[in-house]
Amino acid sequence: MEKVIDIDFHVTWKAPVFVRIGDGIRERIDGPDAALAALLHRWPSTNHPQYGVAKRRCVDAIARRGNPELARTSFVEAAFAAKVLA
Repeated sequence: MEKVIDIDFHVTWKAPVFVRIGDGIRERIDGPDAALAALLHRWPSTNHPQYGVAKRRCVDAIARRGNPELARTSFVEAAFAAKVLA
């Protein structure tokens, strides 16, 4: 009989990050996948160096090549630079 291995591909952070993008509604970002989606599709400013660092670290965390908490720290720094940290 073959064994089925159940793997959870959703990476989450120990503590969420809260941001306000666009219309000002406070959003909860729980992990690098949600952070990457925000960075790619709704981020107000891509001119800060922290933006590129956060994108790379989120991709690495999702692919399990990087530390999720390091991705969180980078996302917080990018949110602070873009003035969306809530």
